[in-house]
Amino acid sequence: MASTAPSTLNLGFLRIVHDPTGYAGGYLVTNPWGRPLEFRLSTAVQPNRVQQILYGGTLEPYICADLIGKTLVEKTSVAAGLILTDCASALDLRLRVESPVVWLAPAEDPAVVTMSAAGLCVSPARNGRGAVLCHPRFAADVTMVREMLDSVDGMVDPAEPFARIREAMGEARKMGVTKAA
Repeated sequence: MASTAPSTLNLGFLRIVHDPTGYAGGYLVTNPWGRPLEFRLSTAVQPNRVQQILYGGTLEPYICADLIGKTLVEKTSVAAGLILTDCASALDLRLRVESPVVWLAPAEDPAVVTMSAAGLCVSPARNGRGAVLCHPRFAADVTMVREMLDSVDGMVDPAEPFARIREAMGEARKMGVTKAA
């Protein structure tokens, strides 16, 4: 696949938060310069004790990727050529969508070493930023994602939109936009 031209590469940023009210997500699609094209919020998802028992260790990836991430991406009218998330459990969204999904891991996360050794590192941790990692089942995404990120290098800081999403989610809660499911 040839490099995607910066003028056509929309970026999706998926943030999942977990607090006492449950899991909630915010999804921002931007142009290559970081300008917002569309923003979506999920309602809160609060698993009950029976679901926690039955799903076990698969519960969080199911909630983050399948319930919240997939729904937000599908409801968005503007397609993203690359989806970035700051939530490791949302990385499984790659199993449900055509676009590559990468995790901006915290610099100190122990999974970075394991995933990097497995050839899943698009960009190593540097300058206080964590590594960018692909899903283990999609190691072939590494080269394509590296080209995509190189095409927007200097136009948008891949970590910065997550701060905007966090603030927008906080404002939406104050306004009562999101309610528990």
